[in-house]
Amino acid sequence: MLVSGGLDSAVTLAVAKQDGHDCLAVTFDYGQRHRVELACAARVVAAAGVMEHRTVIIDASALAGSALTGGGAVPHGRSDAVIGEGIPATYVPARNLVFLSLALAIAETAGARAIYIGANAVDYSGYPDCRGVFLESFERTANLATQAGVEGEPCVIHAPLLDLPKADIIQLGHGLGVDFELTSSCYDPGPSGTACGTCDSCIIRAAGFKAAGVLG
Repeated sequence: MLVSGGLDSAVTLAVAKQDGHDCLAVTFDYGQRHRVELACAARVVAAAGVMEHRTVIIDASALAGSALTGGGAVPHGRSDAVIGEGIPATYVPARNLVFLSLALAIAETAGARAIYIGANAVDYSGYPDCRGVFLESFERTANLATQAGVEGEPCVIHAPLLDLPKADIIQLGHGLGVDFELTSSCYDPGPSGTACGTCDSCIIRAAGFKAAGVLG
């Protein structure tokens, strides 16, 4: 289970638990500017009572060039229309491809045959590695590239939030008892971890809670 500390991964973890899985949570430290999410991931995992939580450190230079890894400024105050145009500056090169590849290796070593990821292709995300076509392609590749896959124990990639609007994700999480106060979605938090309230992710999160009628 990939756990970033954000809203979507917290809800996905709750779904995986509801599906009856014992979860091995994996969090990635890749030099992201929003490092508060690492502490949030630890709190989310502790609240969910998973069997194990690993933090994998990735050389930040491997994922450079994004506003989230020091490659420019995080956009603020953009309208819904502008947020929905193109691939944003907060796109991290091949991030989910790298994350899923590492998670696949961990899963095979641990004997896990399912990987859950909180990817979401709705709500203006604009990230090519959050699309269903990518996840389907990765699953096929995963089962061609691993001993388990070749010997008939395929790994399944689950992205239960893929086609859900943010409001629906929040309602789902609320129904599963997710404590959203443990999470952080902000791309550009203050020194104490306080959300900026104006980056794309904060705007989408606030709109989702308002539409869901849930306090966040």
